[in-house]
Amino acid sequence: MRERYPFYVANVAESPNADLEVTNKYTGEVVTRVALARAADIERAIVGAVAAQDAMRRMPPFERKAVLEHCVRRFRERFEELAMALCLEAGKPIKDARGEVTRLIDTFTVAAEEATRLGGEVVPLQISSRAKGYRGMTQRVPVGPCSLIAPFNFPLNLAAHKIAPAIAAGCTWVLKPASKTPVGALMIGEILAETSLPKGSFSILPVHRDGADLFTTDPRFKLLSFTGSPQVGWDLKARAGKKKVVLELGGNAACIVDRDADLDVAVPRIVFGAFYQSGQSCISVQRVIVHDAIYEAFRVRFVDAVRALVAGDPRDESTFLGPMISEGEAERLQGWIEDAKARGATILCGGSRAGAMLEATVVEGCPREAPLYREEAFGPVALLSRFETMDEAFAEVNDSAFGLQAGLFTNDLPTAMRAWDELEVGGVLVNEVPSFRVDNMPYGGVKDSGLGREGVRYAIEDMTEPRLLVLKS
Repeated sequence: MRERYPFYVANVAESPNADLEVTNKYTGEVVTRVALARAADIERAIVGAVAAQDAMRRMPPFERKAVLEHCVRRFRERFEELAMALCLEAGKPIKDARGEVTRLIDTFTVAAEEATRLGGEVVPLQISSRAKGYRGMTQRVPVGPCSLIAPFNFPLNLAAHKIAPAIAAGCTWVLKPASKTPVGALMIGEILAETSLPKGSFSILPVHRDGADLFTTDPRFKLLSFTGSPQVGWDLKARAGKKKVVLELGGNAACIVDRDADLDVAVPRIVFGAFYQSGQSCISVQRVIVHDAIYEAFRVRFVDAVRALVAGDPRDESTFLGPMISEGEAERLQGWIEDAKARGATILCGGSRAGAMLEATVVEGCPREAPLYREEAFGPVALLSRFETMDEAFAEVNDSAFGLQAGLFTNDLPTAMRAWDELEVGGVLVNEVPSFRVDNMPYGGVKDSGLGREGVRYAIEDMTEPRLLVLKS
């Protein structure tokens, strides 16, 4: 990681300051400094995006594809550099960081393929005699400049899920990376600056949240795509004006384990789903709902597996559990765990904290009115409960303000199909944890979990709109 990183305004690297300190999330030491944007920089970025939109729209699909393919090549060449930067700035264990770089490559690869598939459809208009001789067809056209706001937990791949579809769709854009983890996005910007994208087509501007109002309110943006907390996301939507808004927000993911589940499969997958990346994922397994007939066996095996997780320095190849993003977040979640205990819950393992390092924690019998049950934990904690009937299990999954993804371990096909019909979520994963995602699938939630879908082709649909042509013969 270099000592300093610039931001990007209208495709150009600028270093007017080095005001934003980026810390090693494990040690707390400053590892680099990044240029911090001001309101005037955001204004210049928006002006550039508006000016470049026509050239971006006219850029042939094969040229957009070539830009994305260039990024893929450069990501592969800089693979370990990207992974180590992610490990340091996000506190992500190095093996997981490499996994995220692999997904970054996947996301840009899929976008390169989709860039040349922006078709339309023939619309049959002769539905009555008055439309005789009329033909209709549509094409998809870019909506225009996009405002993109990315979160801290997947600073490479979740930025990619906004950047790559925008390029494929022919939209200019301005990205605000998370101020705690801006380096990965700036490295993407460095690679994009090597390409033939029209000048002004992209900007990447680290800025503190309280200085980012233009990303939301400016009417020159035609779409706002935000990934982050529900409280912030719904507030942004209320202030976004007439622009289209896509929100990927929080979750409180549940995973059902039916009586016929193979525990040799279910236990390690749920441990992974709950504690991967220290639980800092909106589809992290937070609630584990286990059939009464196998509950005791599951609990013993699950707690033993959680106790065996290796916590420590994310740069260590053996580390599974790294730090949370900040000591404040770890303290907040530890407080929720203690609150649940005071309400009658039992801590089966974990619960202790040293700075930003919170132990992997398993809680049994958490009351449903406790914040640990009702809210998004966003940290290394899993709640165990038991059920007797699938009606009870489905009701517990749906007893949440969130609805992103849910998991179900079962060998009964009718139960799986019923879950697909009845669970109030954006996705149901059978014999897999809700934490699983492939980067071309439609991904998003219902209720407080957001609006719209990501997954490259689905994001492109939001970043384009159909334009109709009618011909009369």
